[in-house]
Amino acid sequence: MTESLQAPNPHVPDRTALTLGVEEELHVVDLATRELVPRAPEILDRLDGAHFSAELHRSVVETNTPVSAGLDELREGVAQRRRTAMTVAESLGLGLVAAGTVPLVDLDSLPVTPTSRYQRMLHEYQMLVREQLICGTQVHVGVPDRDEAVAITQRVAPTLPVLLALSTSSPYWLGEDSGYASVRSLVWMRWPTAGDSGPLNSAAEHEALVNDLIASGTISDPKMVYFDVRPSAHVPTVELRVTDASPDVETVILIAGIFRALVLRAQQEHRAGLVMPAARPPLHRAAMWRAARSGLEGDLLDLPRSPVPIPAALAVERLITELRPQLEELGDWDQVYDLALRALSQGSSAARQRRALARRGRLSDVVDLLVTDTRGGVTTAGPPGTPAPALIEAYVAHGDEAFPDGRVSPAYAGILPVLTSLGATGLRHREDVRDEEQRARGITFSVAGEAATRLFPFDIVPRIVPTTDWTRLREGLTQRVKALDAFLNDVYTERQIVADGTIPEWVITGSPELRASGALISRRAVRAQVAGVDLVRDDAGNWCVLEDNLRVPSGIAYAMQNRRLTWSVLPELPRPAALLSVEDTPKLLKQALIEAAGPSAGDDPALVVLSQGPDDSAWFEHRMLAEAMDVPVVRSTQLFVDEGRVWRLSDGHRSPVDVIYLRMGEDSLVHSPGADGMPLGPSLVSALHADTIVLANALGNGIGDDKAVYAFVHAMIEYYLGEKPLLADVPTYLCGIPDQKAEVLTRLGELVCKPVDGYGGDRIVIGPHASPEELDALRRQILTAPHRWVAQELVELSTHPVFDGHRLAPRHVDLRAFVFSGSHSVVAPAALTRVAPAGSMIVNSSRGGGSKDTWLLG
Repeated sequence: MTESLQAPNPHVPDRTALTLGVEEELHVVDLATRELVPRAPEILDRLDGAHFSAELHRSVVETNTPVSAGLDELREGVAQRRRTAMTVAESLGLGLVAAGTVPLVDLDSLPVTPTSRYQRMLHEYQMLVREQLICGTQVHVGVPDRDEAVAITQRVAPTLPVLLALSTSSPYWLGEDSGYASVRSLVWMRWPTAGDSGPLNSAAEHEALVNDLIASGTISDPKMVYFDVRPSAHVPTVELRVTDASPDVETVILIAGIFRALVLRAQQEHRAGLVMPAARPPLHRAAMWRAARSGLEGDLLDLPRSPVPIPAALAVERLITELRPQLEELGDWDQVYDLALRALSQGSSAARQRRALARRGRLSDVVDLLVTDTRGGVTTAGPPGTPAPALIEAYVAHGDEAFPDGRVSPAYAGILPVLTSLGATGLRHREDVRDEEQRARGITFSVAGEAATRLFPFDIVPRIVPTTDWTRLREGLTQRVKALDAFLNDVYTERQIVADGTIPEWVITGSPELRASGALISRRAVRAQVAGVDLVRDDAGNWCVLEDNLRVPSGIAYAMQNRRLTWSVLPELPRPAALLSVEDTPKLLKQALIEAAGPSAGDDPALVVLSQGPDDSAWFEHRMLAEAMDVPVVRSTQLFVDEGRVWRLSDGHRSPVDVIYLRMGEDSLVHSPGADGMPLGPSLVSALHADTIVLANALGNGIGDDKAVYAFVHAMIEYYLGEKPLLADVPTYLCGIPDQKAEVLTRLGELVCKPVDGYGGDRIVIGPHASPEELDALRRQILTAPHRWVAQELVELSTHPVFDGHRLAPRHVDLRAFVFSGSHSVVAPAALTRVAPAGSMIVNSSRGGGSKDTWLLG
């Protein structure tokens, strides 16, 4: 802080000397890469040097607030300094983060600030300086008498673990979860002059200690005394140095309010001559370690009362209650009490960061959260000291479903007021409720290559599909799936559609998903009992089909669970009268599976759900659907074939199986071991040939998902059904056709290119978003195997609001609808809206996408 803190007026009570100031250290991150970058000098060159300064590393900007008489004034000072610095930073494509650490760091790219002092420190301390990639918040309370300041530091020291716990915001260190809520404090304690100062009785003793440290060669100047709390080296204050930088301004104000009350209490006790409890340094170190380990989410040591740990919330509540006389004397009681409750309800920043990573598994999401929270500096409104909630309001986005061009769509007129009334803080709390429920129910999925499962990403703002849209979509979906099922039966028998010249033969024979196993079904029957059709809505409001999924379409249970989460998390949302219930979905699915049974099944077909078990990415869905249909979920090791029939082995008993709801890929199925230890595939083939088992969906169905085949679905509808297609397709070019390949190669930068056998966003190249190197690699692949690639016109997907932790923001969405086919086709009343991450149009959860509840109006 650069402003001087005034000495007390002898005619005014001493508490007026307890002015406040804050120094904040802010990390500089690149908003594109989310990495820590050494670009603080570019920001500082555009800022007033009286209020902003450089730090040891060139990746840090330090702010200094004006001297403040109270918490409201301090809040405005902190927020104003942040706003000023962030305006400059964001104009340079940079963000500022108030947190102990940021997770994405490249050590080799982060030199120290090139002053003689910092260069000397680098030479002397080596690794300590190179890895000093941490930020803290220092709170100053004006105490002009230096002897009294030293006495105060001794008395407040035992309570510092609670303040550290409130501030914890640094769980990640160099790209890894440290296991601590404040790894910053561990890094900080490496310094030889950090931590507790030991017993000191006067300013003279303090100065003597500092001089001895300088004489020892350990430090070169008084500013390098890094005690957790100390008389400031440059202004007449007591300085708190133990806390992490806090992204939330209100946490800074809470800590400042508590610290000032601690200083006042210590001042009163010192002047009254009260004896201090004897210091116990090992226990104090243990208490600091425990606060750093678990923050507000674990236990803290209740010093100096007892060494026995107590819940952090209880420790905070006890401290606030003890300080009530001082807080009331300072006029801070109501505000500090409310802020403490708020902090305990929302948890530490460290916990919020871990939740952000758990949702999608991306550290960039953690950085985005920190940038957003740091940017969300709160100003006061209403009664003095009342933090104003961050507003939840409509935004302007062309083609948005809820807020077209900034207007609120009538369908969302009842939803927006509920979100607005909760505000950002309330919605973040509801997200915590959501996460806890997902954990309790095991609503997770896994990504290839990752050991841990993730919570299925769920945004709490529901999407509405109006009655007119859903009626039209249902008719088009049943038509489409009926034609595709006819195609599957035809392609594995007579191939009449090829003979009549409607589809070129090379499209069929060249498909990687044409399987000999598809011909094992000897009678004409439904092959796609469960179809998933992905639809998109363009920015003009028109719906079209993006792709078909006839192998193992997933998402039904997640769509159902999303509805349950909505009512659990936001029960006050108004329910439209025409809203379809998702709860009949398992009954409809089971009916389709029962109708799939072959002639040998009898009147009561036995069904099972076949899964790869907990290792499968959609294990939650397999269990949920099996339970809802009241059928067993089995693994291949529970099945065997005997006397031409499939049997299920359970508790030493065997029972026949007539229909297997297949929830694994064909390759996995045929190579999986059966109950007899032998591969299940060969014996299962014999049962299929004998028509004693039905697989839903049938083997070989993947040819219906082929992206080249997609280009002919409209032709199939006219060929098999004699009808005009009701749903639009995306214009598609087959690179296996020479003139279409030539056009694609001239327009690579405009089109979306897909491998014919790809799914889940695999190997998709979006031309306008691709680099020259990516387009060149794509060109070579198309030239090498043109029949393996298709290209489509780019559809500008509609957007829908998501809550990003601070405000509503538009994200691209699609819709997966499910069609169950038996004696007739029915569209499930549960559909899955998938949400692309910020800056992307790929919605798959394996690529960082999420989902939201979909309200279908019937």
